[in-house]
Amino acid sequence: MMTYDELTDAAAEEIARQQGYHQCVRVCMAAGCLSQHHDAIKLALEQAVKDQGRAGEVQIKGVGCMGLCAAGPLVMVEPEGVLYERVSPEDASEIIAVLGSEPVQRLVCPTDVPFFERQVKIVLENSGVIDPESIEEYIAAGGYEGLNRALTELSPNEVIAELVRSGLRGRGGAGYPTGLKWSTVAKAISDTKYVVCNGDEGDPGAFMDRSVLESDPHRIIEGMAIAGYAVGANRGFIYVRAEYPLAIERLKLALRHAKRNALLGNNILGTGFDFNLEIRLGAGAYVCGEETALMASIEGKRGMPRPRPPYPADHGLWGAPTLVNNVETFASIAPILRRGGDWYASIGSETSKGTKVFALAGQIRNTGLIEVPMGITLTEIVHEIGGGTPNGRQVKAVQTGGPTGGCIPEAYFDTPVDYESLAKLGSIMGSGGMIVMDDSSSMVEVARYFMEFCMTESCGKCIPCRVGTAQMYRLLDKFSQGRATTADLDLLEQLCDLTLNASLCGLGQSAPNPVLSTLRYFRDEYLARLLPAEPALAPAPDSPAA
Repeated sequence: MMTYDELTDAAAEEIARQQGYHQCVRVCMAAGCLSQHHDAIKLALEQAVKDQGRAGEVQIKGVGCMGLCAAGPLVMVEPEGVLYERVSPEDASEIIAVLGSEPVQRLVCPTDVPFFERQVKIVLENSGVIDPESIEEYIAAGGYEGLNRALTELSPNEVIAELVRSGLRGRGGAGYPTGLKWSTVAKAISDTKYVVCNGDEGDPGAFMDRSVLESDPHRIIEGMAIAGYAVGANRGFIYVRAEYPLAIERLKLALRHAKRNALLGNNILGTGFDFNLEIRLGAGAYVCGEETALMASIEGKRGMPRPRPPYPADHGLWGAPTLVNNVETFASIAPILRRGGDWYASIGSETSKGTKVFALAGQIRNTGLIEVPMGITLTEIVHEIGGGTPNGRQVKAVQTGGPTGGCIPEAYFDTPVDYESLAKLGSIMGSGGMIVMDDSSSMVEVARYFMEFCMTESCGKCIPCRVGTAQMYRLLDKFSQGRATTADLDLLEQLCDLTLNASLCGLGQSAPNPVLSTLRYFRDEYLARLLPAEPALAPAPDSPAA
């Protein structure tokens, strides 16, 4: 049974071996870059190292997501800190040949720009830096230090107190205080408790959770083990959609390595604490992102939500108290345990502490993954970090919160990004998807697209969602075709109110957001698509009215 000190010593030996190289060439091996055949680039770089006789000098290392997906495939050269963009296998020989001298200028991606300089990385601190398949590199970067501190220095209540001080709120969308949720599960009296990671990321344009699972899987394992210790659970499940094969592959490998090193299983680090983790695959049902539907799916049932209360903290998996948090929430736990709750609380805004990971997509120059402090404005994200639109057109709106989020016009971009401010604008934080639209976008079509998604993904259990989304889509289709009337506009608003207030789960309750927000800020686009009013008939000359 190895102690944490012995594990860090072993990790230090691996890092010392790596430092024997003069240069390290980091190659992004996340799903985005792999889709552009980045595995071929890595092989070409390895071959170039051999061909040029530099096998003992240069290390080629596969790493996780580097963030700037728009410029991929990406390659980073250390210690020079040179980032290359849009690399192809044909560039490999030239890159290796100039190591230690002037870089290949035509491939250099500037790093002294807002996209990189404005980010504050906590969740993503290891992404693009360490090999996600190496537990030694994770430990050398401070991995499992938080778990070791929790198990050897803190009581479960003290762990929860640290989270309360941090002000961390759940990153899955609702923003419920994490410390409060953990304390509720900890207080529940039961011989069996569970910890569940919600990795069922189904929002169009969102890839935050997938990237973290691919780039830093041990971070999730560590966060869940800390949670198990804090709430009194000995078993956990990571629920991941089957469409994420790379994330699943790396998670399985990380679980094997963690068990082999006494970081999972029985008697973790010799402390007497037992905690086991399993992976459960989802079939891609969006509604399984809702925690009660997710738990039903884990139990082998059809993934459909149930009324609450009882809440999962009291009656969750197989009737036992269950803690459910999403990937980004668990990824924030280890840094808080390492550096303290007060450190985390010093970042962000008054009511929304820490950082938030966003996936920038749509009509924006710098598509990719970013992590920024809470309280940053939409202007800073879209125009400075995101670089504005790629074609020079005017930004029209940004949708936050996925398909059930609201569309915020540019006039409100000075709004700070926090839970309360976005809610006032008719949107939500959601899990972190952010889709930018330029002035060529029709907001009626945008609302119709997202309503079609919600209608298709509705589980059908409750009538307000099942029928309401279908009827709203039908009405939006009439607007799209220019066949709607003022009566249709009134009915659309009534259906939004009904679906929002009467649906069983969060899908139906927030499905009207894209419609309500576009009606609020872009109502003229709906009015422009109404059928012309028929002129009143003039009375006959011999009628009493004449």
